[in-house]
Amino acid sequence: MNKNLNPLNWTKKQQIIGGAVAIVLIGVVTTVIVNHADHQAKVRKIEALKNKKIKLCNDRAEKARKLEKANAADSKKLLDIAEKTPTDKNIKLAEDSILKVKNAEVKKAFDNQVVGIKNRVKLENEAKTAVSNYQKDAMNQNKYKTAQQAISKLTSSYSKGLKDSLNKQLATSKKQYDDATKAQQAKSASDSKAKTADTNKQQSDSTEATNGNSNSNNANVASNTQNTANNDVASSSNSYGGGSQNNYSQGGSNTSQNNTNSGSSNQGQGDSGQNNSNTNTNTGGNGSNTNNNGSNGGNNNNNQPQIRYVGWVSVDGVRRYSQTFNALGEAQSYVDATVNSAEVINLGFEHSIRYGVEPA
Repeated sequence: MNKNLNPLNWTKKQQIIGGAVAIVLIGVVTTVIVNHADHQAKVRKIEALKNKKIKLCNDRAEKARKLEKANAADSKKLLDIAEKTPTDKNIKLAEDSILKVKNAEVKKAFDNQVVGIKNRVKLENEAKTAVSNYQKDAMNQNKYKTAQQAISKLTSSYSKGLKDSLNKQLATSKKQYDDATKAQQAKSASDSKAKTADTNKQQSDSTEATNGNSNSNNANVASNTQNTANNDVASSSNSYGGGSQNNYSQGGSNTSQNNTNSGSSNQGQGDSGQNNSNTNTNTGGNGSNTNNNGSNGGNNNNNQPQIRYVGWVSVDGVRRYSQTFNALGEAQSYVDATVNSAEVINLGFEHSIRYGVEPA
């Protein structure tokens, strides 16, 4: 070992220098150690803050995810309610809940569902109105076709119940129209047949009355001719023996037939009958002839009883409104006014409304 490297062999000056160097080295080492420790502490602190921040972000993200999920669930629930009961209030609640949804794709899907609900409600209202319009004017086949087309547009499963109800109401009104049409056609045919029969009867009665009068006149002519002949014979003179001549008159009396014809009557029209009476009186000598002519008269029968009509409106098969009129037009006007009333229109949204006009 080199003697110069041994501190015991150092001079005092060398020892002082060596001690100073040692102190410096110790300070440097101590500083290095302290600095290293501080650095490590700072690193650990930074790491802790970083971890804390990461955890906070994760917590916030989780909270946001849960909130988003809850908002989407609420929107879905409110949309289901709006689908089943599409009132303005329910649709508005669903729209407000969708505003809280942040996910663009989910929000777009919900918005499209709201649009679909609104379009469905529009089609349902149009179908209700079309059916109601046809019920008020069941004779209008254009309104019937319009109602059919409006109902056919209800393709949503949520509209199935309403669609079935409207189809039933439409079929009921159509049947009422068909029945009324058949009844009217049958009545027209019956009236025409009755009118034809009445006309034929009038013609037959008129022919019989004419033939009867002709026969009566012929009989009167024959009777008058016979009376004239008798008068001529009665007025002649006769001579008896002895050249004396006695003139005398022979009286004779003849009466002609009395003929009476009574008129015939037909329902709805009266024909005048004819009564003919002729009396001839002949007297011998200065014979005279007297003719008395009868008078003619006829009777009219009353017309047929007038047909009355009943206008009625039923709710779920029960006739709630009905009234009897003397004319078909009055009954139809009553039905139209009743069906168009606010009360019946409101009932039509939840009940089956039927109406019609029929003979009393």
